[in-house]
Amino acid sequence: MGAAELFIDLDAVAANWRALDAMSADHVETAAVVKADAYGLDVARVARRLTAQGVRSFFVALAGEGVALRHVVDDRADIYVFSGHMAGDGDALHSADLIPMLNSPEQVARHFSETPGHAFGVQLDTGMNRLGMEPNDWAALRGDLMAAGPRLVISHLACADTPDHPMNHQQLRTFVEMTEGVARRSLAATGGLLLGPEYHFELVRPGIGLYGGLPFTEATPVVRLSVPVVQTRTVRPFETVGYGNAWEADIERQIATISAGYADGLIRSMGQGAQIYAGDVACPVVGRVSMDLITVDVTHLDEVPDALEVLGAHQSVDDLAACAGTIGYEILTSLGHRYARRYEGA
Repeated sequence: MGAAELFIDLDAVAANWRALDAMSADHVETAAVVKADAYGLDVARVARRLTAQGVRSFFVALAGEGVALRHVVDDRADIYVFSGHMAGDGDALHSADLIPMLNSPEQVARHFSETPGHAFGVQLDTGMNRLGMEPNDWAALRGDLMAAGPRLVISHLACADTPDHPMNHQQLRTFVEMTEGVARRSLAATGGLLLGPEYHFELVRPGIGLYGGLPFTEATPVVRLSVPVVQTRTVRPFETVGYGNAWEADIERQIATISAGYADGLIRSMGQGAQIYAGDVACPVVGRVSMDLITVDVTHLDEVPDALEVLGAHQSVDDLAACAGTIGYEILTSLGHRYARRYEGA
């Protein structure tokens, strides 16, 4: 079975960073979120390209991700860890010069006890109730934390991908109130950056927009996925295709089987309703997505190509995600390692 090819355009990642950077004022730093292996696209390659573009601050989810990233970027780059100072992180934070975003009084105590004098940031909860110091804890600890000099104070928006959602302004107001007098702040990821200057503060930290995903509708596409056709067969009326007899032919149909499936991140729930492309011609998925294979109706094609395109100019990760009732983040970060990866750009 031939391997599908996943094309990743690093120049497009850089172009998306430049476009997002241009949306904020000159005094606002544009960082880059490269957690989860740069959203599944290879943090080493992505971070090198972004460093060459001028990025000097990166965000990861875990200290271990930060250690791997430090091997790629130089010592002058700031690497912030969203999960903060977890138990057992002290050596990694110190050796890789990582900046934990302290999320709770317990993390504050751990950080000052285990790594005294080490750089840190603070994450505040402004209403999302996921990560960050709650207002009462921040009020109690603020004096000591500010005296120690946090590198950055941040929060995270819950509804930034819905621009008119009242939660955005509510969190903005709370963040402003909680950070009065703080010199270096960050509230906006990709969605927040697109909400406008009042959300930008001193640093913005785009993630999904770098990789071509919504809500950055003007993004340059980053990934293209081409999947080989393993076999084409004629399916007669009333014959079925795939597990569970989930699809039945109404007339004589030509069905192509392509070599990728849910083991490759093309999740089972996208099923029927998804489209695969032969050039600019859409071909519907029929039957169930299986672990290694997907069946596609190619009856209307004059000629079946050697490979069909799952992601590319005609279908983004968000388009495909919509068929599965999910979001582009899940599709992008699920793309598997069986693909033959082809990197374009420096």
